[in-house]
Amino acid sequence: MNILVIGGGGREHALAWKLAQSPKVQTIYVAPGNGGTALDARLENVNITGVHELRAWAVSKKIALTVVGPEGPLAAGVVDEFRKHGLRVFGPTQAAAQLESSKAFSKAFMKRHGIPTADYETFTDPVAAHAYLDKKGAPIVVKADGLAAGKGVVVALTLAEAHEAVDFMLLDNTLGVTHNEGGARVVIEEFLTGEEASFIVMCDGKNVLPLATSQDHKRLLDDDLGPNTGGMGAYSPAPVVTPDVHARAMREIILPTIRGMEKDGIPFTGFLYAGLMIDANGHPKTLEFNCRMGDPETQPILMRLKTDLVDVMLAATEPGPHGHLDQVELQWDRRTALGVVMAAHGYPLQPRKGDVITGLPKQEDDAVVFHAGTAMKDGDVVTSGGRVLCVTVLADNVRQAQQRAYEVALGVHFDGMQYRTDIGHRAVKHATP
Repeated sequence: MNILVIGGGGREHALAWKLAQSPKVQTIYVAPGNGGTALDARLENVNITGVHELRAWAVSKKIALTVVGPEGPLAAGVVDEFRKHGLRVFGPTQAAAQLESSKAFSKAFMKRHGIPTADYETFTDPVAAHAYLDKKGAPIVVKADGLAAGKGVVVALTLAEAHEAVDFMLLDNTLGVTHNEGGARVVIEEFLTGEEASFIVMCDGKNVLPLATSQDHKRLLDDDLGPNTGGMGAYSPAPVVTPDVHARAMREIILPTIRGMEKDGIPFTGFLYAGLMIDANGHPKTLEFNCRMGDPETQPILMRLKTDLVDVMLAATEPGPHGHLDQVELQWDRRTALGVVMAAHGYPLQPRKGDVITGLPKQEDDAVVFHAGTAMKDGDVVTSGGRVLCVTVLADNVRQAQQRAYEVALGVHFDGMQYRTDIGHRAVKHATP
C-alpha cells in the first residue's frame, strides 16, 4: 500500500521511518518532507502543503492511509477534507484540534469536565492582563491563544518577564503566533511545581491506546536554563511516570478528556498529547494538550516500538463509528531510547538557515539521526529551520544512552550548532540510589 505522511519535521521523519519498516508498505510519501526523508530510498518527498491540493493528490495516487504529523494542517481541517472524500486518515478533526489550537478552548474544556489543570484567566485587553499580573505576582505562566510552534508559552519567573510576554503576545506578536478568531488572546495561569512528563496516547474516537512514557527538555541550555524552545531532547521511558502516576493520568485526565469530547459532540481521533506536571505526591495536572505526537518525544518513542505501526494505524482508522484500538497490544523494546536535538545558530528566536551539515552517520539499528530543519541544496544537506537534527539511540540504560548519543553527535557538524549536554539528567537522578 501507499502511505502519505503530512509534515516536514523530525516527528514526521520518525513516523515515515517507522511506517517504512512494515512489509505491507510499497511507498511512503512525505509532504513536504525534509533533507533526511529525501536521502532515504524508501521515502519520497512531495512538495505540496495546501489542504485541498494534498487531498487531490492523495486521491489521484490512491493513498491507502494518511498520517498527519504537525498541528498546522490539523487546525486547517485536513482530516475533515480527506474524510469528506473517502480517504483513510489518522488525526483529529478541525473542531477536535482546538484542544491544541486554542488554549482558551482547552482550558474551558478542562474546567467544564473537571480535568485537573492550573487555575487561569483569559484576556484580550492588555491593560486588564497587566493588572491581573500585578495582582497575582510571579512566578506565573503566560500562554498565547493560538499556534506558535512550541514557543507560545512563557514561564515568567519575574513580573517584568510576565509583562513583557503579554506585550509580545497581545501587541507585537514577536513570537509569530497564528491568532484564532477574535484576534490576539492570552491565557495567564498559575505556576505549577513538580516534574514534567509527556503522556501520549492514540485514540480512535472511543478507545485509547497509551504509548510509552517520555520526557522532554524544553529549555535551551543545560540545567534547564535559558528560553523555552520546542524541545531540545527527550528520552523514553520516563521514570517519573510510575505505574501509579500512569493509572492516575489515564483515570483523571486522558479518559475524561476522550469521554468529554465525545459528550460535546467532537469525538477525538488521532494522537493526544497531555503535558503533565507531576507534584511531589505523584498527582498529575494538565499543563497543555497537543493533538499530535510531541517532537522530539516521537523519535525515542518510535525507536522503542516493536509493533508494526501500519497495523496499529489501520486498526485506529477502521471504517465505522470508531476504530478497533481496543484489539491492539503494543510491544516495546525494554531498552532506553534517548534523543539529543542539534539546533541552528540563533535558535529559538532567529535561527540561521543554509549552513552545510557534514559528518552524518549511516543509520544503525540502535542509532538514527532524524532530520527536522534540513533541506537538500546542490547535493549538500543544509540547515533550514531552528531544530535541525535529533540524534536518537537505544541502549541498556539511560547513562549508556547518553554516552552513545553524544558520541554520535560529536561526529556531526554545522556552523553555529548548539545542543544540550545533559539530556536525560532527571532519569539519571531517578536511577541514582
